[in-house]
Amino acid sequence: MVERERGEGEAIALTTGGGGGGGQLQQDGAVPGAAEGERDGEEGDAEDGEREEEEGRDDVDGWSEIRLAIEELSPARLIKHRGGGDGDGDGDGDTPAAPPPPTLPFLALSHLLLRVLDKIGPTMAVLRLDVQRNIERLQELYLMDPAKYSTLTEIVEKEVKEGTARKVDSCARAVLWLARSMDFTIALLQKLEEDTDEQSLAQLVEAAYEVSLKPWHGWISSAACKIALKLIPERKIFSSLLLGMGQDCSALKDEIEKLALLLRPLLDDIHSMMAKFRLDRLKST
Repeated sequence: MVERERGEGEAIALTTGGGGGGGQLQQDGAVPGAAEGERDGEEGDAEDGEREEEEGRDDVDGWSEIRLAIEELSPARLIKHRGGGDGDGDGDGDTPAAPPPPTLPFLALSHLLLRVLDKIGPTMAVLRLDVQRNIERLQELYLMDPAKYSTLTEIVEKEVKEGTARKVDSCARAVLWLARSMDFTIALLQKLEEDTDEQSLAQLVEAAYEVSLKPWHGWISSAACKIALKLIPERKIFSSLLLGMGQDCSALKDEIEKLALLLRPLLDDIHSMMAKFRLDRLKST
């Protein structure tokens, strides 16, 4: 019961945080309704831990979206939300199975994705709306039972058993398209960091789109994205908006590299999971 209340409290904090998606950093507040007397010996340690964590985040308001995402992907936070399990093996020798992708950090990253799309500008409105709807759909199911749906695997497996995973409004599709949108975002950030030819932002966005979203878009979605590319802002403006408080371009480059290293394994796990359920090839109109 306490675990369920904790999950609900974290998810509610995620949805009510300020700044259009930064609420994920309020997840670790007190658990409402905790039974008195059960944890008398632990409360002091827990309070000290929370106090240290709060002190370490005094300057969080000045963090960039990239640094916030790195924080969400820290091994300690992922282990916490995965329950610390190492898997029971994949059936092929002694190789342990990868832990299932956790739901709450994935939702937090999805909210940060919205903020990055906002920085590109209104030209990303169509993609942003899709991301927002997918977040809401996934979040709604998660809040119904945070303990039960603590991993994305549990959510997808539920719909596969019910025969609803391939429906247009399924959470399985939401997971798939959110992961693909993150593929696009990390591809764009890496191209921004690696490019030495000073290509325009529109060219970088198009290149990232070609390798991430376009293979799964039908002609209607592809046509909409093609039109949107004509309205992309200047590269320098976008880069400046990605910077955190007091951050320079060199620090931004380092953070992009670190984010890519942390995010790619999570996305690979999600795509592998979707392939396991034969849902990885789904396309839009």
